[in-house]
Amino acid sequence: DITQAESYSSLAKTLNNSQVFPQNQTFYLAISPTDFANTIKFLSLSGLLQEDAGWSRVIIEKPFGYDLQSAQSLQKNIAKYLREDQVYRIDHYLGKGTVQNLLVFRFANTMMEPLWNRHYIDHIQITHSEQMGIGTRAQYYDTSGAMRDMIQSHLLQLLTLVTMEPPASMEAESLRDEKVKVLKSIRPIPKEAVHACAFRAQYTSGNIDNEKVNSYLQEDNVPEDSVTETYAAIKLYIDNWRWKDVPIYLRTGKRMATAQSTISICFRQPPSQFFRDTQIKNTQPNWLLLGIQPEECFRIEMTVKEPGLEMKTRVTSLDASYRQEGEHHTDAYEDLLLDVIEGDNSLFLRSDEVELAWKIVDPIIQKWAQEREYIATYPAGTWGPEASRAIFDQESHHWRHNLTPESD
Repeated sequence: DITQAESYSSLAKTLNNSQVFPQNQTFYLAISPTDFANTIKFLSLSGLLQEDAGWSRVIIEKPFGYDLQSAQSLQKNIAKYLREDQVYRIDHYLGKGTVQNLLVFRFANTMMEPLWNRHYIDHIQITHSEQMGIGTRAQYYDTSGAMRDMIQSHLLQLLTLVTMEPPASMEAESLRDEKVKVLKSIRPIPKEAVHACAFRAQYTSGNIDNEKVNSYLQEDNVPEDSVTETYAAIKLYIDNWRWKDVPIYLRTGKRMATAQSTISICFRQPPSQFFRDTQIKNTQPNWLLLGIQPEECFRIEMTVKEPGLEMKTRVTSLDASYRQEGEHHTDAYEDLLLDVIEGDNSLFLRSDEVELAWKIVDPIIQKWAQEREYIATYPAGTWGPEASRAIFDQESHHWRHNLTPESD
């Protein structure tokens, strides 16, 4: 029983038998966030966090707080008993092979660096879609919603990796310092601008894989008047030299058309006057597509001429995927747990990262909490409401749903 101090004393007595257990110890807190502080307190009082004979580390699962204030309170309680280097705030997304390969792709290939800025990139999209609903998690999800559950954590972390400056080294603190710089540079969203920068919706009944599924309000233990969002999309800007005025769109949703996580980078439209006297009316922008799950891939879309006498074009993909079909690979959690054992916290969140992420989304969450009369809806099995386009900067912007060329 994690709520009883006696349980920890008994555990300490067992673990302190050095002939049976190693003295290097990791405690994985896959528990309710409300129990984090007391569990760490009891671990400390029972002597389990002492490092007399070996190291002691604690892994914490998200959510790291409910908002900025609660995250700061949680960190204050953790800091009473643990050093920052003992705390591993795990985000399994950062253990994905493509996410880690993104750092190599960006910083080991010089051909991309001259293009990785506001002069050549039109906008960036980061998407996480799920076909599944909330399952048995109604008690948690209805008080959380898509913004807290996905955007505040996973998607903002992906944003930092896509947009950060080259770190001084691949050491943990250098990487995390650069991620923090990005979060600090994100333009604040005042409450009066929330509707222009954020959109929320809730799924209704629909069909997924030819099966009828319930609406969110029909799920077990969901209040009939709930306005919790199962779909959230936001627009952010990074106010630094590299990314000034480049919109970055983040979206996530449950009961969507397909389950996938992707980063889609749209480059600026080429000048069209070069082709004004040809059959080519509109050239398509180049896209860099990074699949995170289920397909791990890197693809660059290029416009090429079709074979034949006529000047017609089509879009083709240059595939730089590094994962071969059927090739064995470790689970993201396995990779991250190995990092904990080795003391490498480069892919784990630092406390200031967590607080800055909450600071970004808090105004949106607070505004939505005040607006309880209405929430937009979308049928299960679709890509979400068309009205989410309202956050786009330009009429030409559209959600990128697929990793295959759009002309196909």
